[in-house]
Amino acid sequence: MKKVLMLTLAVIAALAIAAPSAQTLSSERLKRVDQFFQEQVDQERIAGAVALVLQDGKPVYERAFGWADKEAHRQMTPDAIFRIASQSKALTSAVVLSLMEEGKLGLNDAAGGYIPTFAKTVVSVANGTETALVPAKRAITIRDLLTHTAGISYGSDARIVAQYKEKNLGPVTGPSWYTADKDEPVCTTMERLGTLPFVAQPGEAYVYGYNTDILGCIAEKASGVPLDELIRTRITAPLGMKDTQFYLTAAQRDRLVAVYASNAGSGGKIFRAPDGPNGQGNYVEGPRKNFAGGAGLLSTAHDYARFLEAIRRGGAIDGARILSPRTVELMTTNQSGTLHSETGLGFGYGFETTDRIGANGLDGVGAFGWGGAYGSNYRVDPKSRLVLVMMINQMPNASTVGTRFPTLVYQALQ
Repeated sequence: MKKVLMLTLAVIAALAIAAPSAQTLSSERLKRVDQFFQEQVDQERIAGAVALVLQDGKPVYERAFGWADKEAHRQMTPDAIFRIASQSKALTSAVVLSLMEEGKLGLNDAAGGYIPTFAKTVVSVANGTETALVPAKRAITIRDLLTHTAGISYGSDARIVAQYKEKNLGPVTGPSWYTADKDEPVCTTMERLGTLPFVAQPGEAYVYGYNTDILGCIAEKASGVPLDELIRTRITAPLGMKDTQFYLTAAQRDRLVAVYASNAGSGGKIFRAPDGPNGQGNYVEGPRKNFAGGAGLLSTAHDYARFLEAIRRGGAIDGARILSPRTVELMTTNQSGTLHSETGLGFGYGFETTDRIGANGLDGVGAFGWGGAYGSNYRVDPKSRLVLVMMINQMPNASTVGTRFPTLVYQALQ
């Protein structure tokens, strides 16, 4: 009887944690968000930003601050288009999982079954001041790639950087993750990657790197369809996301936000980033061939929030289903144990997860999200029925807006 009672109490507690909260957002306390962003613009910590909050799928806060292009005197607007870098990863992961649902691939499939150079990979191991290359203990799987536990970095590690440079990968001409300037399909890039050493054994460590770019190539191989078309037909078109793609059309160019930078040398104040890979990038002009699933997309705050709202609702919105509820559960719950963190953060099949209150600011347990190298940030908090999206384009970025924005929203809950 005692065991039955304890079990019943445990079930009740679990249901209480999962149950949605009746909390709403105070419009008065949300004014703190206005004040904070305007101060950041006035102090030249950021050029501009778009902040959007949905509750129950409806906008409860949406503001544009500052400049889309300060030098051109073009003000920021809510429909401004941003480079979203690693926010691309969630959409590519969703595409891969949609192919899983159709039986076109499996989570335990070896990457080498799709990209031959991954059939036998090697790992660089430090041995005192020397390094040695050893064979991988097992094959890298799609599951490893989804959770960033394949041992694959961005090639900037000191012991492998020279080898990556020889293959035109890693930090050669710009950020390691950047491939928009490459005059080749992404699978050509990833096939070359498979010949290089990685930095940890598969399944033994969380290593952030080219994992989702590899998944983009696998998605192409499994479906016979280019990644840009996969994302359009499976995600953005069904959800009505008209401004999310790898490269801009002529009609969209005037809405692209300029990239700024800030660092210790500038005292944290912004300056315009240069042209090319280290700054403005090749998203308007350039080869337009390399669909980098890990970091190549552009989007708006509204578009990205639409995708997140579909995920919050279990994979569907307004009659359009992109994933099943069970698959969404896999994406949004910790699938990597303590490899990602031992402090209450996990990583699912596409999102970082909050598994303990206090692990990520004021996030509730069950919240999930990520961000991008240009400074953007997002959260989904199912219990509070919230989607939070904050977009800036700043790299490098010494501002604090990415971490402060979610806190300023959560403090308005009542």
